[in-house]
Amino acid sequence: MAFHEVRFPTGVSLGATGGPSRRTEVVVLGSGREERNSRWADSRRSYNAGYGVRDLDDIHEVLAFFEERRGRLHAFRFKDHADFRSGSPQSPVVPGDQVLGTGDGVTSDFRLVKRYGAANPWVRAIEKPVSGSVRLAVDGLELVEGSSFMIDTTTGIISFLPGDVPPPGAVVTAGFEFDVPVRFDTDSLEINIAGFRHGAIPSIPIVEVRP
Repeated sequence: MAFHEVRFPTGVSLGATGGPSRRTEVVVLGSGREERNSRWADSRRSYNAGYGVRDLDDIHEVLAFFEERRGRLHAFRFKDHADFRSGSPQSPVVPGDQVLGTGDGVTSDFRLVKRYGAANPWVRAIEKPVSGSVRLAVDGLELVEGSSFMIDTTTGIISFLPGDVPPPGAVVTAGFEFDVPVRFDTDSLEINIAGFRHGAIPSIPIVEVRP
């Protein structure tokens, strides 16, 4: 079992359906009132990429990708076209999109995160940023990757280089694009050939993996 740092075909993922799910237990009391308890601290995303398959070339590409991942065995990257940036999907990436933390003069490592909501936000850890997409700033001043900081695109950890560690009280912000770490949720694909140039894979279930 391993994580392959490769992305599922983006032309196919563009037509995928799916999104986040949570697990909540709801108990209805005799009075009619409810007690609710969340069993998961974080949501988990799942998709069906079958809707993105349009022709035989798509089928061939998905088939090769599936075989190389050995079905459910190896995880990979997936672009969720509805949620792949630190801001909204149609907004440009800017270094002030997300607050990563506040400097103390000692801490050099910060994790990429994305917040959802304002009054009661959920903070999502971003583990698979897209290489070359990360823009970082300290107190609004944008820094240069490679000279002031390094980004591990396999973990989402930003490491400031010596001499550039954020001073006490400095706000660290970032903007970025990211992928979702996922795996196939099946060990078989059912392929339908509808014609000389057309075909379909009705179901390609994909589910998010957690660290």
